[in-house]
Amino acid sequence: MPIVRGRTIRVLYDAPSIAVRNAEMAEEIAAAGYKDLLVVSILKGSFVFAADLIRALHDAGMSPEVEFITLSSYRTGTVSAGEVTVLRDIETDVAGRDVLLVDDILESGRTLAYARGLMDERGARRVGIAVLLDKPGKLAQPLKADHVGFICPDLFVVGYGMDVAHAFRELPFVGVVED
Repeated sequence: MPIVRGRTIRVLYDAPSIAVRNAEMAEEIAAAGYKDLLVVSILKGSFVFAADLIRALHDAGMSPEVEFITLSSYRTGTVSAGEVTVLRDIETDVAGRDVLLVDDILESGRTLAYARGLMDERGARRVGIAVLLDKPGKLAQPLKADHVGFICPDLFVVGYGMDVAHAFRELPFVGVVED
């Protein structure tokens, strides 16, 4: 097990497995019939996943536009505060377009339900959701991702863009802090 910042990290999903799954997801997304696609990456946790997925979408023959929205329900803790806040909004008009929301993890569903509602209110033609990780037992909102990388056990995960109090985002894998 790697030791990072003096902490032992147990690897759940290694970099090669994530790369393979990203390519598979890109093919699934390409086959799903999105038109005039705008990928909206939900920051901060999804930035690594979104970058890799967007490159995989290119390899799958797609040319999406890309935007970023910063939403927060965690602040610096490890449990959702329950209220979603827009810290930075997108600049692109989504009216009449297909939007693919990309997030690191579907856990409570609050952030993604909020983002989907926001895109719907703004007139998006279709709003899909792609997540690297899905924790199906934790949903507080009736929400299902359209494209899922991995079903994740009920653990607090770090790496591949995900953090705990801003630490461990740089790891090339998804893991659990063991100590």
